[in-house]
Amino acid sequence: MTRAWLLDRLARYRCATAQEADLRVRFQAFVAEYEECFERSLKIGHVTGSAWLVDLERTHVLLTHHQKLDKWLQLGGHADGDRDVLRVALREAQEESGLCSIRAVSDEIFDLDIHRIPARQNEPEHWHYDVRFFCEADRNEPLRLSSESKELRWVGLGDLPRLTSEESILRMARKMKTWRGHSGGTCLPESGTGGRASAW
Repeated sequence: MTRAWLLDRLARYRCATAQEADLRVRFQAFVAEYEECFERSLKIGHVTGSAWLVDLERTHVLLTHHQKLDKWLQLGGHADGDRDVLRVALREAQEESGLCSIRAVSDEIFDLDIHRIPARQNEPEHWHYDVRFFCEADRNEPLRLSSESKELRWVGLGDLPRLTSEESILRMARKMKTWRGHSGGTCLPESGTGGRASAW
């Protein structure tokens, strides 16, 4: 996959609100301007990939209590130069959960978000241009906590507002009621995680 693939998916992304339409324009401009947009070395910001990971019954979503940001978030992380953002999302979800049953329900973009990452240590403040994909996994499979997380939890969709006020999380939960992606799914490659660590 290439920048052209991502720009094509961005063009096809269905915006439910004027705010989403504006966000997509900003996202498209960033990807079009910076050839190195998938690299963490691009200090102003970079593309990341994440998974809105639900169980097979579509009643629960797997969230991580992020170690550094101290927030409940979807699984995901840096592309580290990988232009296949769907593969990034699947890889990061496996690394952060230990689940082997993860598959993408669709290769269409489920959600977009642009969020600020505060400065820390030698890393300046920057922006994450996050591409989210709708994924599923078996909730009965054991979880494995990574160093990125304080906790992993399957959360009932109705319980989300009691756990988090993050609008992007609540937005994705609302989208589940109406969103329709292409069927088929993309399974996580058996080759493993590639050794890249996420750092939101």
